[in-house]
Amino acid sequence: MNSSWDSGFQGKPGQGMSHSPSFGGAASFFRTPYQATLNDVDIAVTGVPLDFATTNRSGARLGPRAIRNASLSLAWERPWPWTQDPLIALRVIDYGDCEPPNGNLLSVSHIESHIANIVNSGTATLILGGDHFISYPSLRAHAAVHGPISLIHFDAHTDTWPSESNDINHGTMFYHASREGIVVPASSTQIGIRTTNEDTQGFHIVSAADVHQLSGKNIASQILERTKDCPVYITVDIDCLDPAYAPGTGTPVPGGLSTFQLLNIIRELKGVNLVGMDIVEVAPAYDHAEITALAAAQIAIELLCLYAENHR
Repeated sequence: MNSSWDSGFQGKPGQGMSHSPSFGGAASFFRTPYQATLNDVDIAVTGVPLDFATTNRSGARLGPRAIRNASLSLAWERPWPWTQDPLIALRVIDYGDCEPPNGNLLSVSHIESHIANIVNSGTATLILGGDHFISYPSLRAHAAVHGPISLIHFDAHTDTWPSESNDINHGTMFYHASREGIVVPASSTQIGIRTTNEDTQGFHIVSAADVHQLSGKNIASQILERTKDCPVYITVDIDCLDPAYAPGTGTPVPGGLSTFQLLNIIRELKGVNLVGMDIVEVAPAYDHAEITALAAAQIAIELLCLYAENHR
């Protein structure tokens, strides 16, 4: 390979995993090519570096950058135990970050417009957050194309606490989404929950304690039984993981999942009608040795594996 060749700038979608040294070159997601157009693209990976909707520690605005950086050390071979390289099976690009108009950091409407531009082109999304509120405008954009969405939601928190209609909060957006009909609670599942919220809004809940008692196959079976053929959006709040596996997050809660448990559930979801994905709440200022960012990058690439499996 030419020593001056950098796949982040000069590569093509579908090029597969990269063998470039992890310590140099463009920090694109898994060294996929940066591209500003959506022609002949299956998946656009995009960052949403926003964290003003947090209620505890801020810092998730740096999450997209941290996930991209961590992904470089994982980008040398297809993820185990999948049988195909998702970066060969799919034409994946790094679409850069969603930036607020005119530097207005308090704007959120631009997020929905940014995601709508991707989805309306026929391209699927993998979104790197950012705090979890970003899932709300993303779901609005997806529902406008695919209809009401079934949510597979990995989190320590339900994020369905009741609120006023005009607030912005990373713990209330799925309350609004269900009330607006964007998300269908009856066909949705929340996994890893270990905080108290008496009103589940009708979501099926698999608590963290349940995950520790059940197999990944059993949990996936529960999820698939509910989603059936409905369009599905998978959202992963990294605080679903126990702080031992993800210390770099804004609202850590002890007693969570291991990285393996979460990945094992994803690996058993073959057949799900996946239309969109996100991974959120990575706050690198609280991370150690990139533990959290590496977990997020691994989860993200395996979500692409799942998408590729279902779009052969």
